[in-house]
Amino acid sequence: MKILHVIPSVASVRGGPSHAVLGMVKALRKSGIDVEIATTNDNGSNLLNVPLYQCTEYQGVPVWFLPRFSPPLKEFIFSTALTRWLWQHIPDYQIIHTHYLFSYPSTCAGLIARRQGIPYIVRTIGQLAPWALAQSRLKKQVYTSLIERRNLSRAAAIHCTSAGEAEDVRNFGIQTPTITLPLGVNQPDHFPEAKQKLRYIHNISAQTPIILFLSRLHYKKRPDLLIQALNKLATQNLDFHLIFAGSGESDYENHLKNLVASSGLASRTTFTGFITGKDKELVLQGSDIFVLPSFSENFGIAIVEAMAARLPVIITSGVQIAPEIAQAKAGLVVEGELDTLSNAIAQLLASPRLRQQLSENAKELINHKYSWNAIAQNLASVYAAINEGKKLPEYNPEIDYTIPTTR
Repeated sequence: MKILHVIPSVASVRGGPSHAVLGMVKALRKSGIDVEIATTNDNGSNLLNVPLYQCTEYQGVPVWFLPRFSPPLKEFIFSTALTRWLWQHIPDYQIIHTHYLFSYPSTCAGLIARRQGIPYIVRTIGQLAPWALAQSRLKKQVYTSLIERRNLSRAAAIHCTSAGEAEDVRNFGIQTPTITLPLGVNQPDHFPEAKQKLRYIHNISAQTPIILFLSRLHYKKRPDLLIQALNKLATQNLDFHLIFAGSGESDYENHLKNLVASSGLASRTTFTGFITGKDKELVLQGSDIFVLPSFSENFGIAIVEAMAARLPVIITSGVQIAPEIAQAKAGLVVEGELDTLSNAIAQLLASPRLRQQLSENAKELINHKYSWNAIAQNLASVYAAINEGKKLPEYNPEIDYTIPTTR
């Protein structure tokens, strides 16, 4: 089998979906599946410096880059070049696996695959959650009625990463078969000096707990709520330092910095900007608490990376893997309100023992459920079933994914 994954962008600035598709394809190739990616050279407000119109190795996987139309319309990312390429090359593949809804490259790939009789899988990345559908509601309703509902209804399968995401698909009125497979995470190399080094770099006291927000700076992630919660704790004389590791649109970043200053937290807060590689591992392993109070997350790859780094997490119930985290006692799940969030942070600041217990449970959950190797094997069995016209394998969300469910 030869499989093609299509996504609007693989640039790191686009966040979790781009990161996840690279990990997924790398794991699939290690399991013996011939997989490639087709995408644009989008890099947010800039362009990736990559070869175009040829298959090139990018972060260890084969990727076809086609030029986007500039400037991009946020995540829509129109590309006439990609359209032509997909029309010519989709017949070279047995299955197309798209990532994203309401974005031109993925929608176009599904439409062309359908016209040319090639089965395709859609990964919705949480775009059918009630909160997501409420954003730009009218545009999404028009787009759905014209194109996206048919793309979803005629797909061979819809790839969901949580039971909540699969429920959102059904609530949207789509009866296409769903597969529920989580995303994976690579086990980080242990960095024993991380806490000491992180504090040295940012001039933070050795006794001060570090609270980490590692994600795109976007109002969906609610960094403003985190600032408000910490402002409340600062009035109670609790010791902490907040690190914002991520980037966003300049107007919103400036808004957050102004909010930090007006809250009297400037001396307790560091904005690192976008980080990756060793710098990212440094903040993950050097911090004491991870907080992501999002309105909505279909998965939240940063949360899983934090747990893999044995960092206790505080998340909101809008994160769709929250039930698994709560059941495993691998983190604190709260409602996205000021008092509940500030109380949870205060609880972990006051109890190193609880932080240790949560981190140990988190590591166990990662080992049992979020292994890229096993997820790739299960996904490969889905491809085989679709290619052979067989019924899709059934997956139980409670399964330990370190053990392949099919052979």
